[in-house]
Amino acid sequence: MNHITQIALFGFVCLAVAGCNSGENDEPIWEQTKITDLAPSTNSRDATDKLLKTINFNVFILDIPAENASALDGLWQVLYRKPLHFKDYDAFAANIFAAGFGQLELWNTIADMLRAAGGERTEKISVLLTDDRPDDIVIGRLSSRQTIFYTAKSGSTEATTAGPGKIALRVKAQKIPGQRGVCNLDVVPVFSPPISTSIPQLADRERAGELVFTSCRLRAKMSPGDFVLLGPQKYISREVTLGGLLFSRSRRKPIVRTYLFVCTRIID
Repeated sequence: MNHITQIALFGFVCLAVAGCNSGENDEPIWEQTKITDLAPSTNSRDATDKLLKTINFNVFILDIPAENASALDGLWQVLYRKPLHFKDYDAFAANIFAAGFGQLELWNTIADMLRAAGGERTEKISVLLTDDRPDDIVIGRLSSRQTIFYTAKSGSTEATTAGPGKIALRVKAQKIPGQRGVCNLDVVPVFSPPISTSIPQLADRERAGELVFTSCRLRAKMSPGDFVLLGPQKYISREVTLGGLLFSRSRRKPIVRTYLFVCTRIID
């Protein structure tokens, strides 16, 4: 029940980031969701067995005006880096990536900082993961072939040509044997070409064009109420870099894009 209460409270504070930008017709989360709606069903044994194999995350996309990008410095200082594990932190940082870990009691501070920086929640994506099976959060699409520059694990600057297809954050979660209510979250940027066939052999050939940017992979051990914020160290205006494709958007005014991964439920 403590986890259920944490999740309901976390849903409330996440709405604080959007503030008045959420729209006049939005109902508060406490009117949309009851505590009993968050609990696993016990009426069906099959349904319960299926729930036991799932890990629930909410992914919030948060935009900050580029003119306020310096506010990111304060965010990374308040959040924790120690609980995060990187494939290659030097390459991660060289790509201008940054990440921080937090728990429920820290969220009010983070929400206040995002609000002060003009942060706006633009999208919420609910992700239902089965153990160790990935899901892709699509960030953008390449309509034609283009060059993407990034720093590889060796520390060298690499250039790869990709497109058309999608740029995504691949999210995977795995339960930890012997530990209840805990999972390992794995996030890595990917480029995936479109799959135009259901024939396995042909689909595998098209999937061979997929690019996984392992130098920017991160992992974190998480329980319900924990969150990871992923974003840039600073505003990146060039969308020819991996960081630019993930963390910047050119609209009427340029924005910095960040991603908040919230662990909401683990059914053991």
